[in-house]
Amino acid sequence: MDILNNSWCVKNNGYAISDDETERLNSVLPSERQLEFMKMEYYNFVHFGINTFYGREWGDGKEDISRFCPARLDTDQWCSVLKSTGSKGVIITAKHHDGFCLFDTAYTKHNVMNTPFGKDIVRLLSESCKKYDMKLGIYLSPWDRHESTYGTDEYNDYFVGQLRELCTNYGELFCLWFDGACGEGANGKKQVYDWDRYYAVIRELQPKAVISVCGPDVRWIGNEGGRVRKSEWSVIPCGNASNDKIMNASQQTEAQAKELAVTTDRDEDLGSRELLSKYRDLVFKPAEADVSINLGWFYHPDIYYLFKKNRTAKDLAEIYFNSVGGNASMLLNVPPDKHGLISKREIRTLKEFTRLITEPFEKEVKGKAVSVLRIDNSEREAQGNEFELAGDEAGLNVRFSQKERVSLISLKENLRFGQRIEKFSIYAKDSADGSYYEIYSGTVIGSRKIARLKQAVDTDEILIVPTQSRGNPVLCDVRIYA
Repeated sequence: MDILNNSWCVKNNGYAISDDETERLNSVLPSERQLEFMKMEYYNFVHFGINTFYGREWGDGKEDISRFCPARLDTDQWCSVLKSTGSKGVIITAKHHDGFCLFDTAYTKHNVMNTPFGKDIVRLLSESCKKYDMKLGIYLSPWDRHESTYGTDEYNDYFVGQLRELCTNYGELFCLWFDGACGEGANGKKQVYDWDRYYAVIRELQPKAVISVCGPDVRWIGNEGGRVRKSEWSVIPCGNASNDKIMNASQQTEAQAKELAVTTDRDEDLGSRELLSKYRDLVFKPAEADVSINLGWFYHPDIYYLFKKNRTAKDLAEIYFNSVGGNASMLLNVPPDKHGLISKREIRTLKEFTRLITEPFEKEVKGKAVSVLRIDNSEREAQGNEFELAGDEAGLNVRFSQKERVSLISLKENLRFGQRIEKFSIYAKDSADGSYYEIYSGTVIGSRKIARLKQAVDTDEILIVPTQSRGNPVLCDVRIYA
């Protein structure tokens, strides 16, 4: 970027602003269900089941379900606590790998209705979600270590039957979540999952729901530690979204599951122009960072001694800013204890986490985005809060009526036009001499970029300048905070 007589010139790092390749990349667009899903940004997992009562992460399907008796279970408490953190929804483990079902199912007696508790927990949660205006999602493990038909064609009928129950009996779902675990069943066989059939049932009965991880709509980040890439693209090669690749990288043993909590991403670049030029078939698939409030997924009273480390509220807040603020969503697991409650330990962590992720947004600086800077330095009025930069324009100009302190800037692209911005810089005006100096540089924006400045600045003008883009960038939301 050159600054000449207060005029801005964007050279796009030598890339064409518009050609056949940029048109190809920008033709890969999100579906309506994906657009709605990306608005959620942050929501919760609830891992709860027979493992909770055995102190395990993985069950083997041989558990005595009479031990399942959460005497004080309160799904209202779950929703109340989670909603207070800013969460938009809850995904419950309706069935984990052990095959024990938390819902009333006609397909197996290995379910909650045949325990001392005797109540449909998915139904209880669905009612609480409606009460607290939260969305409901379902995790249903395709791997089943208890069901005798697992490893045969009949198991796909079994699984589809349970999918139909869940998609029919509990109201509108925002998500069906399938992990990539595929191990041996009780008969020593592995299952060939009929994904296309599963998807068809979901599209028929829950057309607004996204299908996540082993599904066409939402992409697993690649680890269970919540770490996103520096440049997290939603437009990626179809091969990187394949179920086979996801399943091969997913947990296949309990030991491997622990490793995923600390490993980094295998593929740092999933969406650069150079990479995508090598692939014919592309797909729009936003990323999701799944992470647990502790290193385990199910509740353990002695979790510190089990894993030798707990995640702090500060750890979780960093994951939030890097995922929600890095073109990914954050799926935070908060497991209830044996009583059926989110414990005081987790509540303390969540309260501090909430403070850390809300305080930076408490004071919004109200500037006026009066113009989009052009190379000839003329101005035009912005349309509402959406700014499309034409070929001779270089960035968004936001002016304040007085000098303001700025420490954080939130940006969003209008993804109906595709994910376009590859690099950008933010500048502040020096009121002493009228010059501009860079205060932040980043790569992709996508659904949201939270730009936290290393040091707060005092200025009366901010410039947001895409320096490399696939066609004309379209920002739909710009917010500045003190």
